[in-house]
Amino acid sequence: MSTVAQTFQDMHAHFNPAAAVGLDKTIQINLSGEEGGKWAIKIANQTLTLIPGGVDQPDLTLTMSDENWLALIERRLNPMTAFMMGKIKATGDLPLATRVPNLFNMQ
Repeated sequence: MSTVAQTFQDMHAHFNPAAAVGLDKTIQINLSGEEGGKWAIKIANQTLTLIPGGVDQPDLTLTMSDENWLALIERRLNPMTAFMMGKIKATGDLPLATRVPNLFNMQ
């Protein structure tokens, strides 16, 4: 099982540049729990930049527990189901939220 820190370190390896064509957005992940914290993912020019600690004005903010984040990354939790059940809260650019699963090839 991965730790939250490992999942963010591995983010580059799972990034799908082809799905990011034309994107210039920042997605912030706010996690609660023992391994909680804030991380921002800046996507521009089909590249990904990880920003530990987050940013002041992300385009999209996803908020969830560290346990739900790990379940999502490990594909034990369906993103749409989690959103509908309130396990993930999204604010900001909601159409961008629907693109997030395609931006990362997670196993």
